[in-house]
Amino acid sequence: MEDEERSSMVIGLIENRAKEVGVAAFDLRSAALHLSQYIETSSSYQNTKTLMQFYDPVVIIVSPNKLAPDSMVGVSELVDRFYPLVRKVVMARGCFDDTKGAMLVKNLAAKEPSALGLDSYYKQYYLCLAAAAATIKWTEAEKGVIVTNHSLPVTFNGSFDHMNIDATSVQNLEIIDPFHSSLLGTTNKKRSLFHTLKTTKTIGGTRLLRANLLQPLKDIETINARLDCLDELMSNEQLFFGLSQVLRKFPKETDRILCHFCFKLKKVTSGSLGFDHARKSQLLISSIILLKTALDALPLLSTVLKEANSSLLVNIHKSVCENQNYAAIRKRIGEVIDEDVLHARVPFVARTQQCFAVKTGIDGLLDIARRSFCDTSEAIHNLATQYREEFKLPNLKLPFNNRQGFYFSIPQKDIQGKLPSKFIQVVKHGNNIHCSTLELASLNVRNKSAAAECFIRTEICLEALLDAIRENASVLTLLAEVLCLLDMIVNSFAHGISTKPVDQYSRPQFTENGPLAVDAGRHPILESIHNDFVSNSIFLSEASNMVIVTGPNMSGKSTYLQQVCLIIILAQIGCYVPARFSTIKVVDRIFTRMGSMDNLESNSSTFMTEMKETSFIMQNLSPRSLIIMDELGRATSSSDGLAIAWSCCEFLLSVKAYTIFATHMENLSELATIYPNVKVLHFHVDINSNRLDFKFQLKDGPRHVPHYGLLLAEVAGLPRSVIDTARGITTRTTQKELKRMEVNYEQYNALQVVYRVAQRLLCLKYSSLDEDSIRQALQNIKESYIQGRV
Repeated sequence: MEDEERSSMVIGLIENRAKEVGVAAFDLRSAALHLSQYIETSSSYQNTKTLMQFYDPVVIIVSPNKLAPDSMVGVSELVDRFYPLVRKVVMARGCFDDTKGAMLVKNLAAKEPSALGLDSYYKQYYLCLAAAAATIKWTEAEKGVIVTNHSLPVTFNGSFDHMNIDATSVQNLEIIDPFHSSLLGTTNKKRSLFHTLKTTKTIGGTRLLRANLLQPLKDIETINARLDCLDELMSNEQLFFGLSQVLRKFPKETDRILCHFCFKLKKVTSGSLGFDHARKSQLLISSIILLKTALDALPLLSTVLKEANSSLLVNIHKSVCENQNYAAIRKRIGEVIDEDVLHARVPFVARTQQCFAVKTGIDGLLDIARRSFCDTSEAIHNLATQYREEFKLPNLKLPFNNRQGFYFSIPQKDIQGKLPSKFIQVVKHGNNIHCSTLELASLNVRNKSAAAECFIRTEICLEALLDAIRENASVLTLLAEVLCLLDMIVNSFAHGISTKPVDQYSRPQFTENGPLAVDAGRHPILESIHNDFVSNSIFLSEASNMVIVTGPNMSGKSTYLQQVCLIIILAQIGCYVPARFSTIKVVDRIFTRMGSMDNLESNSSTFMTEMKETSFIMQNLSPRSLIIMDELGRATSSSDGLAIAWSCCEFLLSVKAYTIFATHMENLSELATIYPNVKVLHFHVDINSNRLDFKFQLKDGPRHVPHYGLLLAEVAGLPRSVIDTARGITTRTTQKELKRMEVNYEQYNALQVVYRVAQRLLCLKYSSLDEDSIRQALQNIKESYIQGRV
């Protein structure tokens, strides 16, 4: 299952001296082409690494050109250094031909060229078209296929129509893989967000879920359409369970059938018709049977969706269930394929169904090959019966797999002494012995040869049917996309919410420029492990765009930062979130600077790694980004670390991006006394008998927990004399810092009051209150300002 869920992406990469990178990603499984071209803003290729994380390629195609931009290693070296397990293919520079790539995309794209904006794309985005030419050329040569015209779904700059989460942040937030497989002090296994939501039933649905988590949506209309669908599923149990049952009728490999109709096998001579060609013919027949099974289930889907009201489900019903093209394809299949043939997963049953897929009487040579297949199959079963009687092995079984064909399986307890010498290739397998005989091996070869002849003759009979199906490849693409989307929404989102207590998850609200507010939010991964998980809130707006979170080690800061990001990701993929209430300003990028470790591969110390990550954030953020900083500057001297952290905060304040900054440096709390758009929060901790009692509750304002580092050091066993000396030193330095903060408070307090009034007015601007309520709120703000309680 895991191998099937892996990407089947072939990626072409090329760059120029202007730091532009062109990417062409060809999905061999669903037969789709994704093109991207961008300026690589980081010398460490962070944007390219992010795309590689998203696509998870099996093959990367590069040119031999080593002329990388100044201070950059080049994409070829990047592949060698960071993706050593991925197959790397070097193609001649002439294969990366943008003119040929433009013609290929124009001829192969399922949509009209004008709909893709290809006219302007040729000149502006020549690099990704060059990458497309090399990628398609390699695929056709390697796989022995020809991509049929007007069959490929092509997307341009797809990754930048969605929220961008860089590869480092994907790791820090544990979106796909957890940092550690188990949690300290618990037997429960820690999971990633992906594994928490992965209750999808189809492989395509699982891959769509992964893609959505790595690149959440930015379009509010699309997000709300998914949420409306989720609302209806949660309020209409009959629709929810009906869809759940119907989706099980569709084969889980439905998305994979597309590539067999978008790719056409190259013509081969009769001399080269061997088992390899027979295998390809078998896959093609299997795809038609699978398509027939999927089309047979469509009327059931239509019946369930007929009463749906949400726009998403209504559109699916109109575009798929009422589309006559599917009925026409099904009719054409019915003219050639036997009605009793069904998609099967048991190997020998599947092989038999494939051999007898075409109706009898259409091809005389096929009927002869079928008789030979039946005769050898019957002879093999008669041989098994003979051995049961001859060697007194009543429990001898005759399993089958595609690799070795039929073989014998005998329980060890039935073998008295030594196995007769007639049995060869003896292998112990659990409590059974697997083996064969020369007679069985001979019959296996004849049976496989007969089946191969059946497959090749069947493909010849299906040529006209295949051409008719290829003409409608775009509607098959639509069907696969719809089934994957329904699987994700119904079996992942709706199923996950239905298993939680009532009102634990709520629908998020969205605004273009409003605040980010989450009331009583919870961590979507950890709440399933800890029953007593403490909820916390967050509020960020134009007038309060930075929150500084303080607190001792282990008080919950890092978990809180991760929680906020995961809630936003869930909201922007169109799912309910673990919170009492939430309203979210759409985020275009999430940046994180969390954790600390040396990077030996790039010869970077902990501090240098911190600075490189921070530099990447500074160069790529926008006013719509969310920045998460955890313990910036702690890996160098205290004075330099504070100076860097302070200046970074001032820079982030200037760009108006929403920022959450967790720190041990209590000096940073002074920012709130100077800048009115900075808010300080702390995680509450009680001290009982010189021991820290963590409450994991976030509260307003700074709070000085005296000497919490010394308390932890004392627990760790440092000598008493060392602790006492350290306590005296820290007391003197703390007194000086408190005096300085009091001076700043008196100097900037008047400005702070005005700014807080402005903040409340901005919140009213984006509220959905009626006129009377707004008037009352304005009166309350006025009274609070006069009385000095703002």
